[in-house]
Formats: sequence, C-alpha cells, structure tokens
Amino acid sequence: MSMLYHIKTYGCQMNHYDSERIEDLLAPLGYKKSDRPEDSDLVILNTCHIREKASEKMYSDLGRLSKYKENKIKIGSDLKIVVTGCVAQAEGEQIIKRNRDVDFVLGPQSYHKITELLNKKNQEKLHNFFPKESKFDYFPKTETKNISAFVTIQEGCDKFCSFCVVPYTRGPEFSRTVNEIVYEIKHLSNQGVREVTLLGQNVSDYKGMYQKDGKLEKLDLSKLIDKISDIDGINRIRYITSHPSDISSKLIHEHKTNMKLMPYLHLPIQSGSDRILKKMNRGYTQKNYVDIVTKIKEVRKDFAVTSDFIVGFPGETDDDFLQTLNLTDKVDFAASYSFKYSPRPGTPSSLLKDEVPESVSNKRLQILQKKLDESQKKFNNSFVGKKLSVLFEKRGKKSNQFVGRSQYLQPVHVNSDESIIGKILDIKINKVEAFSLHGEI
Repeated sequence: MSMLYHIKTYGCQMNHYDSERIEDLLAPLGYKKSDRPEDSDLVILNTCHIREKASEKMYSDLGRLSKYKENKIKIGSDLKIVVTGCVAQAEGEQIIKRNRDVDFVLGPQSYHKITELLNKKNQEKLHNFFPKESKFDYFPKTETKNISAFVTIQEGCDKFCSFCVVPYTRGPEFSRTVNEIVYEIKHLSNQGVREVTLLGQNVSDYKGMYQKDGKLEKLDLSKLIDKISDIDGINRIRYITSHPSDISSKLIHEHKTNMKLMPYLHLPIQSGSDRILKKMNRGYTQKNYVDIVTKIKEVRKDFAVTSDFIVGFPGETDDDFLQTLNLTDKVDFAASYSFKYSPRPGTPSSLLKDEVPESVSNKRLQILQKKLDESQKKFNNSFVGKKLSVLFEKRGKKSNQFVGRSQYLQPVHVNSDESIIGKILDIKINKVEAFSLHGEI
C-alpha cells in the first residue's frame, strides 16, 4: 500500500521549485501525493519568512496538523510532520518548542536530507545548518507534464537589505554551474517544456562556471541565457528576481538580440524615496532605477516592467511616500505588488524605533495599490483589439476554455480544444476582465 504525502507551499516561486524537488525525492520511496492532509502519512510545510503573516499561518497550520496526528495515533497509525523553508531556517528551535508533534525541521539548504531522515529512527529533529555539499547534487531527474517550468540557477544574497531575511535564511550567493543548468533544461525540454523561468534571490548577479573541452570559465546571466537559447524545444526564457544594481548593459543587450528572452522584467524598487532607499541599504537611487528602465525600453519599446513596493518603512514621511507615488507616474508599470512593512526578527530594520502608525501604513497602501492597479488596467486595456503572442499551458475553469501567458506574463483565455496546449499562437484580444485577458485565435 502506497504512503500518502501532502505538501503545502508558502511564498515565492523558489519555494514552489523546492517543493517540486522534494516531490521528486519522495517518489522513489513509494509516496503518492494527496490533497487531504488529514488522510496523509506525511505532511510537509514549505515555509516563507518574508512577511510576518506567512509565519503566523504556518503555526496555525501546525496546530491543525497536531489534531490530525493525534487522530491517526488513536487508530494505530501515524502522521509525520516536516517543516522546511525559510521559517525552518530562522525559527527552527522555536518551531520544535512550540509544537512537539513536529518530526523534522529542515532549512532550505538541507531539505535533500528528507529521504534519509524518513528512513531512519531517532534522528535529530533540527537540520537548519548550511551544509558544505550542494543539495542540487542529490536530486533525481525532474519529471513533469507542464509546458512552463521553474529552474533555480542561483540562491542566497549578499546585498543585506536592512529589511530582508534572505541572507540569513538562504545564505550567501551561490550559482549552479552552467553545465548542470543546461542538462536540467534539456531534460525538461524532452518532456515537453517550452518555457523556463530562471530563479534566484538575486538572479541578475548569476555567475556560474562553464566547462568545455577541459577549460573552465565563469559566465554571467546574459551568457547563460545565450546557452539556454540553443536548446531545442525551448521557445521562451524568463528570469526572476533581479536587483537594480545588477542589471548590466550586457543583459539589456541580450534582451535586444535574443527573441527567446521575453520582453518582461520584474525589478523591485521598494520605495521611490532616496532617503528610504538608503535606510533600506538598497544601493541605488530613484534616478538610477528610472535610468535602467529607460535603457531597457530604448532597446525594446514593447518592454513590460513590474515591481515590488514596501510602504510604512520606519521613518517614512508623507514626503517620502509622495516620492514613491511620483515614481509610479514616471514608470508605467505593467503590474506591481505592494506590501506594508513587516519587521523580521534579526534584520537591522527591526531595531529601528521610528515606526509608522498602522493606520497611516494602511492608508498609504490603499492609495499606492489603487495607482498600481490603474496602471495595470491601462497596460492590459492597451491590447484590446490587438494581437498578443500566447503560449498555452492548460485548461481553464470553464468548458472548452484554455489558458496561456503572453510575452508579458498576462494570463490569456480563449475557447478552443486540447490541441493548442504547448503551442504559441497569435491571439486577438477582445476584452479584459479583472487582471486577465480574453481573446480568440
């Protein structure tokens, strides 16, 4: 009888990639995936530590899992509970103290040990150190039926933004070798993947070794993308997330010359105020950021830029917030995410005392998000009556409806049949609903 597992993923795309790799590790052990944690023999919470609510949600889920475990034990069975991800790294000891039913806590660089731990008894519960070996060496070949896939190429960050936990939870910057990335993407292409998104906490600072004919050289992101472009079957390439300080002229030029590289860039700015950017230790000014966007749109006029914003950072004044709003007038963002500042334990900004009142942060968030939503609607509406190139990935929620992504990452719906999955088609856009587009072939 197969063992059942359930995995819940919080947070970023890299966590989703990690969850898929955990699934690859469990498959040879005979585990089958379940949508019902209460029926499972193993439940994994792959956690995010970027915002406080994600951490709180995890502890709430653990309380519910403890009840399931208690019920399983009553009938002579068991439920193993495993916590992985960034909360596991940052709060491992606290997790074990707060919930004794947790069997293992594995940091982001240690989750490849899960098979070893499940096969042995009386193991230590906490594994949140940074091992010398690379976890990527332990993964089996990825099996997928998806048309689009994420591939982690870089982890960790050396920027030490004052609000960010990534350097402490993911560790220093580490780039996988070009050869192993190309090998993984070739395997994905052979399974029908047509689009890859290259992942990294600071992906634009990728520096990976490349071996050919016995010689080693270090390649940057633009050169890696160039190598990936030569893989048969890969039609589209994206990358996320970038830091403005690392957008090089070579990377911008790659967008000009490489038509497989999508005209889309997610480039978090966080604030439009130079004073706040300095307190955040971001390493650039508003002008630097606008100059980068201008250069990109000079090489490709059809370019779409999205961003992240934090409001209510300690010490943010009305004038600082006004400068953020002014930035959104200078840059026509295709879409963006905005969040209230959330202090994370252990970060420099968590020690700052000049907190912005909750009511002020809430009001600023509403104002900013309204502007960003309007900008996104303007961008989407600009395509009504025009054509977009769409890669179709899956069925939609309605009968005969299929969903794909435009070159700008917008979801596009059409009525058709299964034959369009995996194809890139020109779609005439007829209307925009909420934040998705609808059209016809």
